[in-house]
Amino acid sequence: MRVVFAGTPAAAVPSLRALLDSERHEVAAVVTRPDARAGRGRKVLRSPVGQLADEHGVDVLTPARADDPDFLARLRELAPDCCPVVAYGALLKQQALDIPRHGWINLHFSLLPAWRGAAPVQAAIRHGDEITGASAFRLVPELDAGPVYGVVTEQIRGDDTAGALLERLADSGAELLLSTLDGIADGSLEARDQPADGISYAPKITPEDAKIDFDRPAHLVDRHIRSVTPDPGAWALFRGERCKLGPVAPTGETGLAPGELRAERRRVLVGTATTAVALGDVQAQGKKRMAATDWARGTRIEQGEGLQ
Repeated sequence: MRVVFAGTPAAAVPSLRALLDSERHEVAAVVTRPDARAGRGRKVLRSPVGQLADEHGVDVLTPARADDPDFLARLRELAPDCCPVVAYGALLKQQALDIPRHGWINLHFSLLPAWRGAAPVQAAIRHGDEITGASAFRLVPELDAGPVYGVVTEQIRGDDTAGALLERLADSGAELLLSTLDGIADGSLEARDQPADGISYAPKITPEDAKIDFDRPAHLVDRHIRSVTPDPGAWALFRGERCKLGPVAPTGETGLAPGELRAERRRVLVGTATTAVALGDVQAQGKKRMAATDWARGTRIEQGEGLQ
């Protein structure tokens, strides 16, 4: 099939690469979010998907809005049979959905109808799900509600961060998306409506959502931190300044109040509502990320001090 691929972040790159390597499908163009400033130097950078398209000489479209008339006209000129989409980052209106004859096929990183929305991987970890996956479905105007062609499943490991889990899902999901397009092309696949039960939502996570509350039990603190690692990054306040936190290790030890710190020779403990956890990496404001023990030595934590 002749396809126009839409996607933006690194998680979409394996899917685009699979399509570029496929002998059954032609990538006529790529749609991605406009170039944006990023990093400490605030340089204008192409998205990861746009960079891969450039490397392969594929036409890159970067509309500011997905309903831009010039973009829609260009899409009609390209006449795609299907538009696979992975984490594009903009809502598509009906006038765009109607252009490809087989519609827009979205790869979503959850087992729909669970965790519709922008942050399904983070939600699955934070809520303690044991299994998650990816779903290939046809886009409709309602958020992530279209009929599903197929799924892959993935076990959530006890030490998974959102970044690690998303990386695995991006790879297995790319295979699912490619096989879905193959099935659509030869007529062997039919999408099935999502069940009405089991719908849940995973809204976009803001930096404020990543503030850690040590008044919660240790297992919830652990999940919360892992769910926002690496983005937007867990944090708490220490001496009134924001301090970024890497994943922690539950210890089962008692005796520390929620948020209270205790620096030992080989570890730094912080209390929760139940038992203490050992801090991993710590990044003080304006400093480099370092092991918690190195941070504690430089900070010289006083008795009774803690994270808030």
